Amino acid sequence: MNKTQLVKKVAEASGLTAKQATAAVESVLSTIVDTVASGENVALLGFGTFEKKHRDARTGRNPATGEAMEFAASDTPVFKAGKAFKEKVNG
Repeated sequence: MNKTQLVKKVAEASGLTAKQATAAVESVLSTIVDTVASGENVALLGFGTFEKKHRDARTGRNPATGEAMEFAASDTPVFKAGKAFKEKVNG
């Protein structure tokens, strides 16, 4: 499912117009991104948690040449599915 299909499903399920559903989805996604980028977690009970994790600098290898490569330290977004989400996926 892509974003357009998600907006269509939200519009159908909520009775919103496509334009209103688009605004709602965009608002939720941008709020999650902005909050996680600022270092705060976003926890949605039964769905999951979005958070920012720090990755230390490390040395790796180029799989094609075997040459050593340095990877700089960075922050990355992480999503952990909640219990209800995991149970639904696992049937």
